[in-house]
Amino acid sequence: MHLSQHARWQAIQSAKVVFFGEIIYTSEYIFYFCAINTSEMILNRLSILNYKNILQAEVAFSPKMNCFFGNNGMGKTNLLDAIYYLSFAKSHIHTQDSQIIHNEQDMCVLQGQYDYEGRQEEIFCAIRRKQRKQFKHNKKEYDKLSEHIGLLPLVMVSPADVDLIRGGSEERRRFLDLIISQQDKSYLHALIQYNKALMQRNSLLKEQSPDTSLYEVLEMQLGMYGQIIYEIRQQLVEDFTPIFNTYYQRICEASENVGLKYISQLESGELTEKLALNRERDRILGYTSVGIHKDELEMTLNGYLIRRVGSQGQNKSYLIALKLAQFAFLNQRGKTTPILLLDDLFDKLDAIRVEQIVKLVSGEEFGQIFITDTNRKYLDAILNAMGGDHALFKVEQGVVTPMEE
Repeated sequence: MHLSQHARWQAIQSAKVVFFGEIIYTSEYIFYFCAINTSEMILNRLSILNYKNILQAEVAFSPKMNCFFGNNGMGKTNLLDAIYYLSFAKSHIHTQDSQIIHNEQDMCVLQGQYDYEGRQEEIFCAIRRKQRKQFKHNKKEYDKLSEHIGLLPLVMVSPADVDLIRGGSEERRRFLDLIISQQDKSYLHALIQYNKALMQRNSLLKEQSPDTSLYEVLEMQLGMYGQIIYEIRQQLVEDFTPIFNTYYQRICEASENVGLKYISQLESGELTEKLALNRERDRILGYTSVGIHKDELEMTLNGYLIRRVGSQGQNKSYLIALKLAQFAFLNQRGKTTPILLLDDLFDKLDAIRVEQIVKLVSGEEFGQIFITDTNRKYLDAILNAMGGDHALFKVEQGVVTPMEE
């Protein structure tokens, strides 16, 4: 929704709003004023060789909506995962690279051709067994894969997201890290350096090293980088929660309130001091027991942990709202509109929630979308609501075929 500055000011004056950056929330609507990015990174074409069950595919995409139909196990999710891989240099479900290569093949290749404001961008990835993978941007190989993160912002909604609710705290920390790292290089650098120092300290602990000076150096690094990570995560959760709540209430049309609570050991003091105090205990344990790698993100529904009280439908709605809020956050803060991947979106949802999600993803704030389903019922509803450019594909036994209307 594009409004003039005058209309924007009138909306602020006449409504009870929560103002977050350039996004204004009311109880009934989400308005994206300047938050809608005018620049998009569009995936025009994808080439796949030996990626999981997809032996070979050459697919040209619509700049807006791309729908993939097929029975379960045919390769729809693998196709989306290949697109995800080109953004993050890893699989969405954390599959090891050696398991990504199709059986009995020696290598896997992914190549994406993107359009960014009229400029062509090419991403190339080659994965070989027992070798370092190649990852290139416009034919130039990266020195570090971390340099690539954030170039192609992307959000994926997947059945695997249930691990955010049911899984361990590392899943929820990874969720926070993925949001921040796509739009804050300093955070990604701090996270990499923290993990490097953590691994070194854990190695010393396992070796029962008595080298006090080396412990002190590593603990100082952990304290410095840990504080940066803690403060940015804390601010993210504070800024992110109202967006999340608004999306959830729009999907469910209910008075339920969702919440996120960030819990960290750094709330009670500096990490460097805590590490020194726990050094002997950690030496007995053989690992570092305090730090931001122990942080937790509590996910609540009406004040209770959703993993204890949420139904299947509530859990699914919760996770979709979480990911759509992630999209809105990245869209508002980043340089380009993220690509949105929606895998098996409508499973376990009632008709009312499906209708609300259809309305949401049909909005103009969304850019290029890739969506899978086993039938056309809900996808046709989205296409009818959106109008405009789209492409349909059938996926069967790893073969991707364009479909007629």
